[in-house]
Amino acid sequence: MNKNNKIKVAIGMSGGVDSSVAAALLKKQGYDVVGIFIQFWSEKVKGSARDNVCCSFESKNDAQKVCRQLGMPFYTMNMKTDFKKAVVDDFICKYEKGDTPNPCVRCNKYIKFGEFIKRAKALGCDYVATGHYSRITHHVARNKYELKKSKDKEKDQTYFLHQLTQNQLKHVLFPVGKYTKPEVRKLAKKFDLPTKSKLESQEVCFIPDGNLEKFLKRHLTFSAGDIKDIKTKEVLGQHKGLPVYTIGQRKGIGLAAGPWFVVRKDSKSNVLWVTNDEKDLLSNEFTVKNVNWIVGTENLLFPMRLKCKIRYRTKSVFATIKKDSKSKSMNNYIVQFKKPQRAITKGQYAVFYKGKSCLGGGEIY
Repeated sequence: MNKNNKIKVAIGMSGGVDSSVAAALLKKQGYDVVGIFIQFWSEKVKGSARDNVCCSFESKNDAQKVCRQLGMPFYTMNMKTDFKKAVVDDFICKYEKGDTPNPCVRCNKYIKFGEFIKRAKALGCDYVATGHYSRITHHVARNKYELKKSKDKEKDQTYFLHQLTQNQLKHVLFPVGKYTKPEVRKLAKKFDLPTKSKLESQEVCFIPDGNLEKFLKRHLTFSAGDIKDIKTKEVLGQHKGLPVYTIGQRKGIGLAAGPWFVVRKDSKSNVLWVTNDEKDLLSNEFTVKNVNWIVGTENLLFPMRLKCKIRYRTKSVFATIKKDSKSKSMNNYIVQFKKPQRAITKGQYAVFYKGKSCLGGGEIY
């Protein structure tokens, strides 16, 4: 008898190809697998609910088809309230303050590997699994779980998972982490899964039409204000409301004789500061708060040199990380780059790497 037969796994089924293949791999490995479709919050517009990309009727239907084909039980979990509170409300609040948040990081921490693990345990499951491109290594001697990059460098999702803790990682499986996306597509065809040709969605899931400005205007009061040149202090025009702009933005500012770049947002004076010199966006130092060190700090000696990624789609570069001596919090750090980086943005996350290991990270502020 396969030793995995007695191990029960709840897999989050999104209706996409990655989670579908992850489920098929777990079944092939002999696990007792239960498919779970999580219902997130959907915004109501003019009396009707718009589908969240992650939990649309089509996505649920596709997930159910895959579970039926693989002979897996299929259940739905309603996490609308939890998702709204932990992810959406924080997203809106951060934009109101002038930050540029990353909702996927909070969703993973509080929902997909927070509430989901808790509910899966209540169902008698030993693990939860998802279609994330990442890997987990267990060091038996130290009894520590390490988060590692996936085989596919382009699809690696450790950036979004860096806030996970030891207590979460010990209950998680990432079946597709050792494959590339093309290999996952081939497996989907090999297993003849209903989702084998399904395309990916790139939007923020709870803004299905992709229009961030319209979404924010439904939830925040916008005030127009001055756009000023960071060097001359001259008023160049009027902005539509600070929340719709982000540091480094070039398009959509509405100024002639450019290019102009957003370099700072001043919420107190309601001024959008811009520059026509891209060098003004460069910085070699910032602070990061509430850093989560995945394996703890026992073996970390500060200051230390690690690779740092300041945005999901940027390359990780070497930086020196040292404790913030002026902060009362033990989890706040100063990050210094030898080579200045472009558009370091409040609300985004700085994530630290050593080789293929993701050591953790925190919020830029």
